[in-house]
Amino acid sequence: MENVLSALHKDRAYVGGEWVGAISGAVFEVINPSSGEVISTVPDMDDADVRLAIERAHAAFPEWAARTAKERERPLKTWAKLIAENVEGLAAILTSEQGKPLADARNEVLFAATFVEWFAEEGKRAYGETIPASQRDVRFLVVKEPVGVCAGITPWNLPSAMVTRKAAPALAAGCTMVLKPAESTPLSALALAALAEQAGIPAGVLNVVTANRGNARMVGQEMTSSPLVGKLSFTGSTAVGKQLIAQCASTVKRVSMELGGNSPFIVMADANLDVAVSAAIFAKFRNSGQTCIAPNRFFVHADVHDEFVSRLLRSIAKLQVGDGFKAGVSLGPLINEAAVDKVQTHIHDALKRGATLVAGGDRMPGTGHFFEPTLLTGISPQMLMSVEETFGPVVGVAKFLTEQELIAQANATRLGLAAYLFGSNAACIQRISRQLQAGIVGVNTGAIATEVAPFGGYKESGLGQEGARQGLNEFMETKFICEAFIA
Repeated sequence: MENVLSALHKDRAYVGGEWVGAISGAVFEVINPSSGEVISTVPDMDDADVRLAIERAHAAFPEWAARTAKERERPLKTWAKLIAENVEGLAAILTSEQGKPLADARNEVLFAATFVEWFAEEGKRAYGETIPASQRDVRFLVVKEPVGVCAGITPWNLPSAMVTRKAAPALAAGCTMVLKPAESTPLSALALAALAEQAGIPAGVLNVVTANRGNARMVGQEMTSSPLVGKLSFTGSTAVGKQLIAQCASTVKRVSMELGGNSPFIVMADANLDVAVSAAIFAKFRNSGQTCIAPNRFFVHADVHDEFVSRLLRSIAKLQVGDGFKAGVSLGPLINEAAVDKVQTHIHDALKRGATLVAGGDRMPGTGHFFEPTLLTGISPQMLMSVEETFGPVVGVAKFLTEQELIAQANATRLGLAAYLFGSNAACIQRISRQLQAGIVGVNTGAIATEVAPFGGYKESGLGQEGARQGLNEFMETKFICEAFIA
């Protein structure tokens, strides 16, 4: 495994087609959350480094934008192919820095490849239109053009897939990009950049800068204030997203924001409980609950509540927590100590307010940020886990009786990214799914993310869409050309 890891391991940033350190020479450590061991150091870059990367992207933009969509497709498809071919090496890097089980890491890497492949093709379908003119000898045309240099900031929970979900549509549209991965997981982004270089994506088209938390604000400020940057795409917390939106206002940049979630998981009285439990295990415990679309509030009809909890408890008991490289492990560690503290705070608050602990409830002994898969019942709207995103392996179940009560509780949040609904009555499913204030609704399934469909939220869960043709449009300007013919 070490040999596989070293083949794609990069400890320098990628700017203008070169592997470089920070101008200051500073570095920071990348830590394995399972063991606490240092696995690498990478450059700790600041505003001067990012300014240089933006300039390199700006210089590369004219030639890349001038290429036809077909010409851009070729290196992008090669990049997708290389990602899929290097799944083992990329997965090893991902697990070492993020902690998720190796099987999950492989799935994420392959998911990352699908975004590149999809947008390589979709770039050829950035259609304009001809509008019937209102007068003779005039033609009305609408065309799509790339925004320009784009900045991307990606999270630690999906360090491969979130890189390609931003970079692939940007590059397919004809934009260039400066991307900053999360400080906890920079190695996956750097490995993907190395494969992009091998694929023939020109120097300066994709740049990856790395920075620790201390420099993150400075890096973000440079990205949001630079007049050379036309768009910012960010995935992360709602609080940070609001700050970045405010900063982008000074130059009126376009923004795409994929922010926090507080997703309801609804089980109706007529639901297939085997399906609902299986979906709950997948959607909630994947990545140890550290995904933005993980269900955060479970609403189960009183008629099936006890049976659902009983079945879910049996499934939770089968989950194995441990180092992601070990066979049979289904839950890896949380990303850091702050994540553990937040989960514990939510559990203690729920118990203090009257919840019942059914399983788990504490961190696991030994090294690493491991936490027991946890199940609570008797959850009320006032509890922290009802109003905040727990981002951990915790299920808190509340009962409901009426559909009206359910809709009110499900929508009682300023966040609206995803929702899950389980039931058998088609009319009821249609009625409730339309009333849920969420950008994505999974009906009788917990698997709702795909490159071919738009991904985005309502309310304070974000702005814009990722994936599908909508994701490509986010990186393109719409231009109207009024063309008069002179005899």
